[in-house]
Amino acid sequence: MAHMAQRVAGFGTTIFSEINELAAQHNAVNLGQGKPDFEGPASIIQATSEALHAGIYNQYSPGNGIPQLRQAIADHEAAFYGLSIDPARQITITVGATEAIAAAILGLTDPGDEVIIFEPFYDSYVPCILMAGGVPRYCPLRPPTWDFDPDELRSLFNDKTRAIIINTPHNPTGKVYSHAELSLIADLCQQYNVTAITDEVYEHIIFDDARHITLSQLPGMFERTLKMSSIGKSFSVTGWKIGWVIGPSELVTGVQRARQFMSFAVAHPLQFGAAHALTLPMSYYEELQTLYQAKRDQMVQMLNAAGLKAATPKGSYFVMADFSAVFEGDDVAFAKWLTAEVGVACIPPTFFYSPTNKHIVSKQARFAFCKSDAVLALAAERLNSIPKN
Repeated sequence: MAHMAQRVAGFGTTIFSEINELAAQHNAVNLGQGKPDFEGPASIIQATSEALHAGIYNQYSPGNGIPQLRQAIADHEAAFYGLSIDPARQITITVGATEAIAAAILGLTDPGDEVIIFEPFYDSYVPCILMAGGVPRYCPLRPPTWDFDPDELRSLFNDKTRAIIINTPHNPTGKVYSHAELSLIADLCQQYNVTAITDEVYEHIIFDDARHITLSQLPGMFERTLKMSSIGKSFSVTGWKIGWVIGPSELVTGVQRARQFMSFAVAHPLQFGAAHALTLPMSYYEELQTLYQAKRDQMVQMLNAAGLKAATPKGSYFVMADFSAVFEGDDVAFAKWLTAEVGVACIPPTFFYSPTNKHIVSKQARFAFCKSDAVLALAAERLNSIPKN
């Protein structure tokens, strides 16, 4: 009898698919998956449309991406972080940041290598490490401040450590790693000759006094850091799946050698839209932060009003909330109950922890606020129906 490979047999269906299906079944307001329900800037859609109709960009693009987009990314890094990037040798374009992560792990690690990840983690990290034959090592972030223990992190580094993955601003907690935290990570990477893989897709969604620092900026780190980002979150076009990797040429070459056998090339016309997006003025990013900060405040307020205890994130478009005051079960039971009985869908975060540490977030739920005002208002109305103890 035919059967699937053992390397994927244990992965199952993602929690996002399960919650989306349950939300559709119960006509729930879906605050689960982090995809905006509003369009990105009209000018970037127009730029893509023009490329589609030009008659010369509907075939394969260059394997590492069109020169215009790679140059726009280099200009972006110079403007925001003061980094001088060679667009020809130090950037490659990927099918979203998820492919970038997979290709980085496949291109940089060998079987038996250890990769440190902070939990909760984006759900593709662990499967990619396992499929590459690597060994994930976990450093938990703990509520309500979502800090990690420096000594616990130090204990994970050893001669087998090949890489560490850092996601900042962080999904799902909204944590923005501080300069002190990143400096500690940088020191450990240099001490143990470890490559840093940084997932920075929320780099422009930050609030209050938070400041996003890319690890590549720190002394001695550019030559051992691969930065991943994309246009999906910053420009509300998650369906375009246009991402990129930035780093020293040798590491970027490793990524490109892996991804050339995954997708080979990225959607050609969409790259022109992405290149245009990165030329938008600084006022665009300021308006984006103002928009999302208002939505964040609205989300935190309505969760607290419903009897949950919401942590105020410094970045991303997610809020983590403790529901123990209104529901006795664990996070999976709560998510199913909230979706079916209250009509609001959320994500249970134990799926983003190792089995040993799932208990840390068994009373937490993740809510996405990248939604229209009308959707958030309807969610607030439904959440207000939760019985108060």
